[in-house]
Formats: sequence, structure tokens, C-alpha cells
Amino acid sequence: MTNGVVQGSALSFETAADFNIRFKNMETNSAPFFLIAKLIAILAIFTVFTLLVLIMTLVERRMLAFIQGRLGPNRVGIGGILQPVADGLKSLLKEKITPVEARKFIFFIAPAIVVTVAFLPLIVYPIGPVVTIPFTTISFPLYIARFDISLIYVLAVTSVGVYGVALAGWSSGNKYSLMGGLRSSAQMISYELSLGLSVIGVILMSGSLDLVSIVERQSAWGGMSWNVFFQPLGFITYLTAAFAETNRVPFDLPEAETELVAGYHTEYGAIHFALFMLGEYLNMFTVAMLATTLFLGGYNGPGVNIFPWLGAVYFIVKCGVFVFFYIWVRGTLPRFRFDQLMNFGWKVLLPLSIFNLVLSATLSALGWI
Repeated sequence: MTNGVVQGSALSFETAADFNIRFKNMETNSAPFFLIAKLIAILAIFTVFTLLVLIMTLVERRMLAFIQGRLGPNRVGIGGILQPVADGLKSLLKEKITPVEARKFIFFIAPAIVVTVAFLPLIVYPIGPVVTIPFTTISFPLYIARFDISLIYVLAVTSVGVYGVALAGWSSGNKYSLMGGLRSSAQMISYELSLGLSVIGVILMSGSLDLVSIVERQSAWGGMSWNVFFQPLGFITYLTAAFAETNRVPFDLPEAETELVAGYHTEYGAIHFALFMLGEYLNMFTVAMLATTLFLGGYNGPGVNIFPWLGAVYFIVKCGVFVFFYIWVRGTLPRFRFDQLMNFGWKVLLPLSIFNLVLSATLSALGWI
């Protein structure tokens, strides 16, 4: 290894020192300015995504109502626009009830684990390129943190979310909740393998585990050199595994109300239940942002090299399309049986992921991708 680059390998990683040199023009003599900017950015991400979750609850309910020939929320505020606010206030003001048989400490800490794990990956996604504040000389990248193995960081952090779900089911002292937690553990472990294997083709093409580098390597062809054109099978396997990872229809067996009442969060109410819903929607945004970054070019698109702020618009639109697809599938497809879900994960999706890995490695060795 020389200067942070692995010799004789298809992979190369930019070191922290290289990164600092690359963005040296961003550094000023006032280091506290950048520290304050990072803190403001973290607070902004927390606020914006919390508000996005509130908005998405209304958008999803109205879209599902349209798909199923219903009206959806339309009473609170004009067109039901204040329904998320009413739901949020209701969650905050309702009495919090703890089951007698619950393991109280684990019971209370489980929702916090789910939400914390859902927020952590958001700091590494590059929403846009380096931009300049209008009428100033201040430039900064549209992401909070960047390091060599940010993709591994995302996969590692998101995989911890299963602990919150499993502990919630176990600590409730309810057999239905326990069954939901066990289902979630089996499901997430099974589909996590396929999800991880599905992105290796992108790593081979990009030669990096840094999400910013992966996006930059999709900037050819006027910003349209997206990895999905070279990794269609990897994208399909990722998309399917992402549904299972976030417990969404048709893979929402841990919450199957027809079998388990509400699954792992049956005994939760008030703000604790709201935290589980917050974590679920944040996970939905997380997989949408990761799919956009890895397969859909990230912030790349026509005109970004001229108007850098346009990159953030492209990124938001691509994520929005992905989230719309999530909701559309929920209103269209039926739920699998649990044995069908496990069979599909191990007998169909995992072999496809391995096949895509072998194919990508072969094409990469031949220099065709």
C-alpha cells in the first residue's frame, strides 16, 4: 500500500489527507465557522427529515386511498393537510402504558435504538456537489461527513436496526410481539446478504467504497452514466432486498396485522409507537438515498457542471420517484406468507445476487465495465 492506494488491486481509496488537500480551497482561517456549519447541518437534517416523515404519512395515506378508490384523510385542515400535526400531537399527549410482563428498560430503549440507527446514515449521503453561496466566495459540499468506507458504514449501521425490532418484540412479554421480532430477525438477516452482495458490482465498477467517489464516477455522458445501466440485475436485487429490509409490503411479515395484531410493536402506544413509525419511514428514505447514490447517478444530471445547485434538485427528485414506487407497491401487491418470503430470499434472490457478483467480477477483470 502506497499513499493510501492499494497497488495491484481494482480498488483504490482516497485517504483523509487526500480529501483535505482536494478541498483545501474550502478551508479558511476560521475553523470554528466550519464546526458551526456542520452542527447546523446536522440539526437541519434532523429537523427536515422529521418533517418529511410527517408529510409522507399524509402523502402515503392519500395515495393509497386514490389507488384503492377511497378518500383518505381530508378533515383536519384544508384537504387534510394538518392531519400529520394532529397525529403527532395525539401521540405526544396519549398515556404511555407499559405491560406488566414487559422487561421495562429494554421495552423503553428499543424504539430509541430504531430511530437512532435510522438517523445515523444520513450524514454521509452526498446530496449535491461542492456549491458556492451566491454573492460570496464560501464553498462547501452538500454532505456532512466523508470517509473512505462510507458505504460499509451505511450497511453496518442499518444492519443494527434489527436489534431494536427484536428487542421490542422480546421485551413486550407478548407472544405475538415475540413472533414479530423473530420474523423480523430472520427476514433482515436473510435479505441483508442479498442487499450486500447486490452492491459489490458497483464497488467493482467504481473502485471505491466512498459514496462521493461512487457518485463522481457516474458523471460521464453529461451526468447520465448511471450504474443502473451497467448493473440492472444488481439494481433489481437491491430493490427487492430493500423492501424486505424496511418491512414494507409485500415483505411486512413482522407487522402482519392479520396474523400478529401489529407484530413486534403490538404493546407500544403513544410516542413509543410513533418512534417506530419514524424509524420505518427514515429507513425508507435511507434505502431510497442509497439506491440513488449507487445506481441512479446520485446528484448527477444534465447541467450540474454549470449549475451545481441543480444537483440537489436531481437527487431529491430521484429519491422521490423511489419513494413513490414504495407506496405504489404497497397499494398494489399482496403480502407473502412467511415461508414464501424465506424461500424467495434464500432460493431466488440470494442465487441471483451471487450470479450478479460473479458476472460483475468477470466483466471487471476483462475490462468491459
